[in-house]
Amino acid sequence: MRKLTSWMPALACAAWLASCTSTQVAPPEAVLPVPEPKQVDWQKMETYAFIHFGLNTFNDREWGYGDSDPKTFNPKRLDCEQWAQTLVAAGMKGVILTAKHHDGFCLWPFEGTDYNISRSPYKEGKGNIVRELCDACRKYGLKFAVYLSPWDRRQANYGTPEYLPYFYAQLRDLLTNYGEVFEVWFDGANGGDGWYGGAKEARTIDRKNYYNYPRIYEMLDSLQPQAVIFSDGGPGCRWVGNERGFAGATNWAFLRKGEVYPGYPNYPELQYGHADGNQWVPAECDVSIRPGWFYHPEEDDKVKTPEQLLDLYYRSVGHNGTFLLNFPVDRNGLIHPIDSANAVRFHQLLQQELKTNLVAGMKAKVSNERGGSYVAAAMTDDDYDTYWATEDGVTTGDIEFSFARPQRMNRLLLQEYIPLGQRVKAFTVEYKADGQWLPVRLNEETTTIGYKRLLRFETVVSDGLRIRITDARGPLCINQVGVYDAGADADCLFVAVQAKMESYPFTLAGVAEGQAAAATDRNDKTTCFVEGDRLVIDLGNVRTVSSFHFLPDQSEPSKGLIANYELSVSTNADDAGSVVKSGEFSNIQNNPVLQSVYFTPVQARYLILKATRMVKADGPMGFAEIAVQ
Repeated sequence: MRKLTSWMPALACAAWLASCTSTQVAPPEAVLPVPEPKQVDWQKMETYAFIHFGLNTFNDREWGYGDSDPKTFNPKRLDCEQWAQTLVAAGMKGVILTAKHHDGFCLWPFEGTDYNISRSPYKEGKGNIVRELCDACRKYGLKFAVYLSPWDRRQANYGTPEYLPYFYAQLRDLLTNYGEVFEVWFDGANGGDGWYGGAKEARTIDRKNYYNYPRIYEMLDSLQPQAVIFSDGGPGCRWVGNERGFAGATNWAFLRKGEVYPGYPNYPELQYGHADGNQWVPAECDVSIRPGWFYHPEEDDKVKTPEQLLDLYYRSVGHNGTFLLNFPVDRNGLIHPIDSANAVRFHQLLQQELKTNLVAGMKAKVSNERGGSYVAAAMTDDDYDTYWATEDGVTTGDIEFSFARPQRMNRLLLQEYIPLGQRVKAFTVEYKADGQWLPVRLNEETTTIGYKRLLRFETVVSDGLRIRITDARGPLCINQVGVYDAGADADCLFVAVQAKMESYPFTLAGVAEGQAAAATDRNDKTTCFVEGDRLVIDLGNVRTVSSFHFLPDQSEPSKGLIANYELSVSTNADDAGSVVKSGEFSNIQNNPVLQSVYFTPVQARYLILKATRMVKADGPMGFAEIAVQ
């Protein structure tokens, strides 16, 4: 604004001010629902880490039963600063620690139970891993958060009203003594088999009402008002409906309020959100860098590659979610060097692919402009809080970039200004060839944008790129556009993930040959479904066997999942066999990865797997792949 001089007549001054005021342009009205500021800050973190560590690490379990001896927890070289340094090098902005998993073992000296770290040999009972990691985070500039399992397979009173004060006391202790946390993580696994003080039984709860979550939310708001609360249905952020680390290409940051709860039966829809939702609950994409969430030595050669992690980043952060990557700390108390190297290399690949924005500082040609501050140049000024907007009532628009000379292009970044809501419902991307606009070749649909959308497309060399937004819930608000050349390998759009399982040859008794072939074709897209509760594997000859492996059905949602099992071996077809192992396939519904059963080597021709409990009672068992070793 020009400075008003003292000689300007009062009338002229008033007229000039009125003209200035009349040219000011109001921002678009918000399109509900909209995020809280803390949810916007949380989404800007983009990538952060999970740490799963505890008694399970030393007892080779995924879901501890609650009966392991605390004396088995004894990391000899534990170094939380090594964790923090690794995570910073891998581009992580924060870390969530499993302070207590389902087995009930506390990684801090919680006075409400003797099932805690003070009863372990670690630091002669004077250790506190929550404190140690919290301090390391402060030192290295990471945000800190806690996971506290509502389910407790140790506590004798779990499932009764008497358990709740215990759980609330744990929460209060964690949230008052360890500084600021950015998130509080409540697992959706609640109720089932457990030790329960020696009762050794299955217990069920009313998942909607048992914990009295409204009371918990009030407590959290009073103790840690900046923290985002995670659960299947939020309210701060939601589970994405799988533990494979990706959201749907169509992903709304909304849910219908009060509909989703822990154990929600329609959980696969959480990959996409509710287009008609009335509550802002964005998706968090959780996945482990290994098949399991806790450390198992036999998975040292199954760590996700940097390329696989990069693919998951594009399908999590690039699909309007966040990327929560788990590191199973090993028995020394360190992030394993393979995990560390792959995570750091992933971050380097990401930086390399999105290094140079070809449209930085450029002004796009747009089909409509609101004016004022809401102009095309705002999309390429690298300022989150400036954005291009269309006029009221205009819910479509073109964004066109022209280059002085042809450019190689294969990556596109789009961001909506989400403090005013998520709007875009459909768009297309085109490049100019011989004076005509042609669609780029994509590997997914172009529907929603949200906080961030990252697209990989087949490389084009062109002097023009156009984004056409064809449908939206309100006037467009785009605050960032990026166009990139990701390099020579950019056209490798898909990462093949296939379990490599060596196996003795076998046949499946009573299963048609064509159907049985689906379990040995090394194709995780085909599944052998077996009726009944018994699978009989015939090795043809008596062999020394020591393990059984299978990959569950990989469709969405997975079908025919076995929750609890009994594995027997026999040398005679007429013999029922002797049991060599029984147990549960922990977390198989949410994480249907390769399941492995190891036992003392034994001579056998037949292996008999009996499903003693299915995740869903009706229907056959499903096996994408089977191996016997």
